[in-house]
Amino acid sequence: MSPEELRYAKTHEWIGVKTDAQGNKVGTVGISAFAVESLTDLVFIELPKAGARVQAGESFGEVESVKAVSDLYSPVNGEIVEVNSELSENLEWLSEDCYGKGWLIKVRLDDEKPLGDLLDFAAYKQQCAEEQA
Repeated sequence: MSPEELRYAKTHEWIGVKTDAQGNKVGTVGISAFAVESLTDLVFIELPKAGARVQAGESFGEVESVKAVSDLYSPVNGEIVEVNSELSENLEWLSEDCYGKGWLIKVRLDDEKPLGDLLDFAAYKQQCAEEQA
């Protein structure tokens, strides 16, 4: 999915939702290019295990840079069905391809209601511009 097709949390996580073979909605979650650029020099990422449950707006892990440690927040409610376990050994993927190889977790959504609270690409770009000002 391209950045224009995704939905964004105000905390800079993105999600792209697809329907799996069983008819479940599964969201791939990552952090935006704006967030990666703001953090600079990433040194560590902590992600949950598959099977863990997440709640919209609650932390599911953290990413550490030489500047700070930042929580990662889930944009949706559901069960983590897959974790990008290779990411901790390949943090450069976040800088190189945060919307592709740099995804964080995949979540089977409990419901789609939290998606309505997320920003589309244009609104998210506007938020980032305001944060930079």
